[in-house]
Amino acid sequence: MRAHAAPPGRMLVRERRDGTGTEARRPAGGGPKLLEQLSQALRARRYSPRTEEAYRAWVKEFVIHHGMTHPQELGADDINAFLTHLVVKRRLGPSSQGQARAALVFLYREVLRRPVQLEEEVVRGKSPRRLPDVLSRTEVTRLLRQIPGTSGLVASVLYGSGLRLSEALEIRVKDLDLDKRELTVRSGKGGRQRVTVLPAALVTPLGDHLERRRAMHERDLAEQRGHAPLPGAFHRKSPGAAIQFAWQFLFPGSACVTHPETGKSGRPHLHPTSVQRAVKRAAHALGIAKRVTCHTLRHSFATHLLEDGYDIRTIQELLGHRSVRTTMVYTHVLNRADLGVRSPLDRIW
Repeated sequence: MRAHAAPPGRMLVRERRDGTGTEARRPAGGGPKLLEQLSQALRARRYSPRTEEAYRAWVKEFVIHHGMTHPQELGADDINAFLTHLVVKRRLGPSSQGQARAALVFLYREVLRRPVQLEEEVVRGKSPRRLPDVLSRTEVTRLLRQIPGTSGLVASVLYGSGLRLSEALEIRVKDLDLDKRELTVRSGKGGRQRVTVLPAALVTPLGDHLERRRAMHERDLAEQRGHAPLPGAFHRKSPGAAIQFAWQFLFPGSACVTHPETGKSGRPHLHPTSVQRAVKRAAHALGIAKRVTCHTLRHSFATHLLEDGYDIRTIQELLGHRSVRTTMVYTHVLNRADLGVRSPLDRIW
């Protein structure tokens, strides 16, 4: 894309040729570009990498929507017009619109230092009440048996411990306690940590997996690799921790990569698409006529606990929900066939 002269009062934002995104040209006197400033502000406030990625994408789309005009030259009316466009033209849902709104509010408040007051009459997407897709216990059994290898073990942890896929993939060896049958989740949504149940049925498979993981780590160390990426600034406080087995990802990727900040080589965690594809392939092969994703296993975990009589507060803590209202949705998908409710059709037939 060619860069054209910017009209008076407007700053162009250019698309990088390497495909990494849209970035503002440096203002007179130098300084970081717009998306670089956004990333720095997000990291300084400990936002997750996925949130950073999403916020950058929304800011980029906002700039493109307004003819590559720099956000410094735009205001609340332009933001409202963009948010309305997302619903009216793009037909996006309320969650996507809300995330775009949060990204732009953050940009103006924390990066541009120009807090904006958005109008309440902006067109908002409606939020239809959707019940989660839940598998029966028989379907879960068949599905987990159909998924081979490490992906099958990850899927079993998703259902057995009620984890999100990102939480399962970011488990470190030290977060696993086979004796207590507990699993510590340190990368939960919103940065919240929690302890959840580790199924007794997975103690032996995970123990065998740990032995294979230890052998893999020893081979990596022998080849001058095996440096795990550490959270935050921990690699500066305790650089030796990176090669300790306790800090390695439980479910590693197939190849070592060089960490851009430390320059050390180690294994990142397993890529999420490998598990997602394995789950979808298994569901398709079994002919399960439901929408089956990795998150479906988490929904099934919560629903089956409710069926077993566990109270809603306990399930809320295991899932890591901030509000019990979020957990309450599973009460609407319970299997109530054994609660004495008899259909009138059964009476006449």
